[in-house]
Amino acid sequence: MTEATIAEQEGAAALAKTFEPAGLEAKWYAHWEANGLFRPERPDAAPFTIVNPPPNVTGSLHIGHALDNTLQDVVVRYERLRGKDALWVVGMDHAGIATQMVVERQMEARQDKRTNYTREQFVEKVWEWKAESGGSITGQLRRLGCSMDWSREQFTMDPHFTKAVVKVFVDLYNQDLIYRDKRLVNWDPKLKTAISDLEVETREVKGSFWRFRYPLADGAVRADGLDYIEVATTRPETMLADMLVAVNADDERYKAVIGREVVQPLTGRRLRIVADEHADPELGSGAVKITPGHDFNDFEVGRRAGIKAGEMLNMFDAEARVVQTADGLVPEKYVGMDRFDARAAIVADMKAAGMLIPHVVKSKDGEESELDAEPRTIQTPFGDRGGVVIEPWLTDQWYVDAEKLAVAPMEAVRSGAIEIVPKTWEKTFFNWMENIQPWCVSRQLWWGHRIPAWYGSDGQCYVAETEEEAQAKAGAGVTLSRDEDVLDTWFSSALWPFATLGWPEADAPLVKKHYPNDLLISGFDILFFWDARMAMQGIHFMKEVPWKRLYLHGLVRAADGQKMSKSKGNVVDPLGLIDKYGADALRFFMCAMESQGRDVKMDERRVEGYRNFATKLWNAARFCMANGISGSTSASAPAAASAVNRWIIGEVVETVAALDQAMADLRFDAAANTVYHFVWDQFCDWYIELIKGSFDDETRAVAGWVLDQILVMLHPFMPFVTEELWHALGERKAELIVAEWPAPAAEVDPAAKAEVEWLIALVSGLRGAKNELGIAPGARLEAYLPEPSAATRAVIEGNTAAIERLARLSAIHFAPAPAGAAMQIGAGDANLIVPLEGVIDIAAEKARLEKALAASEKEAKSLEGRLSNPAFAEKAKPEAVEKARADHAHHRAEATRLAAALARLG
Repeated sequence: MTEATIAEQEGAAALAKTFEPAGLEAKWYAHWEANGLFRPERPDAAPFTIVNPPPNVTGSLHIGHALDNTLQDVVVRYERLRGKDALWVVGMDHAGIATQMVVERQMEARQDKRTNYTREQFVEKVWEWKAESGGSITGQLRRLGCSMDWSREQFTMDPHFTKAVVKVFVDLYNQDLIYRDKRLVNWDPKLKTAISDLEVETREVKGSFWRFRYPLADGAVRADGLDYIEVATTRPETMLADMLVAVNADDERYKAVIGREVVQPLTGRRLRIVADEHADPELGSGAVKITPGHDFNDFEVGRRAGIKAGEMLNMFDAEARVVQTADGLVPEKYVGMDRFDARAAIVADMKAAGMLIPHVVKSKDGEESELDAEPRTIQTPFGDRGGVVIEPWLTDQWYVDAEKLAVAPMEAVRSGAIEIVPKTWEKTFFNWMENIQPWCVSRQLWWGHRIPAWYGSDGQCYVAETEEEAQAKAGAGVTLSRDEDVLDTWFSSALWPFATLGWPEADAPLVKKHYPNDLLISGFDILFFWDARMAMQGIHFMKEVPWKRLYLHGLVRAADGQKMSKSKGNVVDPLGLIDKYGADALRFFMCAMESQGRDVKMDERRVEGYRNFATKLWNAARFCMANGISGSTSASAPAAASAVNRWIIGEVVETVAALDQAMADLRFDAAANTVYHFVWDQFCDWYIELIKGSFDDETRAVAGWVLDQILVMLHPFMPFVTEELWHALGERKAELIVAEWPAPAAEVDPAAKAEVEWLIALVSGLRGAKNELGIAPGARLEAYLPEPSAATRAVIEGNTAAIERLARLSAIHFAPAPAGAAMQIGAGDANLIVPLEGVIDIAAEKARLEKALAASEKEAKSLEGRLSNPAFAEKAKPEAVEKARADHAHHRAEATRLAAALARLG
């Protein structure tokens, strides 16, 4: 045994026979992080900057995080390989409501509660919880392979970040862009705080629709002679705070009573009848009771009718229990009742007073019966964390003038300063921004950035960055008390692209180099809650857009297309998939399935398939190492004389170009599939097969170089297996994570490409024909090719060994074929004839193919009839329709294949 052979076998032995991702993933991540390779020192390099949507400190990695962070990591690793000073800002959001809930739950388990402590003591307990238990998601992001700059990990409650948040609030206040106002908010009676629209989830609830009589006051009657107005509601309890009744100005039934009054039967309150477009003559009675202090639509009607927010009646406390209204007209029996108990009592009392209009139901045989209310399924808002029905509640809150701040981001999108990808999201963006409402930024919590506002004993409000500054504004004789509320977490996270870089410190070097960011990758579901608000704050304070491009990806759905939810039991744990298949396989799945504008359907079989892809690459590397092929020392392609080597170099050139274009277009699916097909098809299935048995120095050099290019191109998608193979192939100057992006310095060789593609067509055609006719793959056949072109003859004569080995042709005769049954194989301009006499039973094979063809055509016709029937498409389950379409396509393809096989037999 020669020394070279021993070395070759030892090299292959250094790479385990079986690809097992778990160990190497842990090893390489720890190595990268410990050696600062997620942000190598590149002070003179062009910057590339991206920030992660900061996960909640209470969070754990879910499948949406896996998609979002995989896409970001692919981009960051790609730009790092291209030599950029790539900074991926990482951090966590303090998650005001979620975090306070977690800590309070732990207290409850110990028979303790928040109110047993001062505010400062409770906040200290939250910090203790964060130090011990918060932020487990950061370890999970590491398992996914996210190459974030952990050395600069951020937290929205860090002192430097808090300083930025306070400055932004104060500056906006001084610019009249933040103000205090009394308006309706989404109020969570369990958490006792206002919550954002994002934290409201709508559920279908079986409820009721009641109709009541409100008598006209002072003997007034309608044009139709009735002395009352009928109103309807799903929330009868709110009638305790009714202030108006609205009708449409064009409704003939009510024209005569507009401006008159009705009497609310329980409170005796007189309600003015107003004309308002909110009342639709076609809906119900055409009249709507208006409770401006407890309904968002009614609030606007009340304002149009001249009722100021401070004059609107409030009938609930913070826990949604009935309280006395400002006019003192709520009967005492209801005061203190829970809202739903009050609902039942009010309906009963209105019925007893003869003011309930029953709902008449007809049976099938025409008999009528009466119900107190019409049963209805009602879209009901619930707090996603408190889990109770949200109550519109009139409170004093702090608001940002979002309408003014929205102007600059809209102009940035229109001008192209911000590019939204896919572009189809622009319409949604503009629709929301053009109709934007004041942004409520105060929350009734203890955990969060406390609002920098103080109320003086002189009745004034003083906003300042510190209490000392507020006191200086108020003067020595004024006693100050600080606002109890904290800021909405979306307010602080809106500063993420610049506060994380050191703003507002003067001349912060990271701000100068890395703002604006290059790209933001985000789920479309936070386009308005986070993305748009970053655009508002970034442009306002930095005078530049926060990022040049905004990429919005879809949701990860269950395999059947349904939205994942714990209640449905279809949630997929990404960490479980990583345990089973490895992070590389999950990452590649996410990229390959991420097609702009579409949701990703979860498919564990595909994840398993990409684990097999990694195994195929692993085995290809072992084969190369066993045959003396090692890593390359040159970024440029080696010199090559043989057609197959010139061909594979050209394939690398084309793959790099296609991959670069896909990344430039943010087409993650195209990028992943480009490198996948090059590795699996061109390199593993064809190049390795074509060079077997001919490992000269040129081939070893080319094969090693190509394998290196594969590892670099694949690294952004599958960082762990590629780094392991990179080092297994030989000594390296640096880790793959900081290697150079391919620069082949070569061109496609058309002649070599044509020659190898001719061979591939011949081998593929012959293998397919053998399979169609039931001929053993290893059967050696003879072929005939009369009058070949000079080019074809040269290809055949120059690749005799490869043709014999791969196509299993014992000979190709440049002569007419003998008479008899034969199959024909097309390759380039050639049409090879392969005699079948003595190879198969022609008659039996024809009979088999004809029978199978008839069966496939019959099944395809049956499915076609079912699919063309509109009733089937409308009534069948979507998965049944999808299966029928797939089966139809399969049988049509099978029929085409069988017909081609019959044609081969002549």
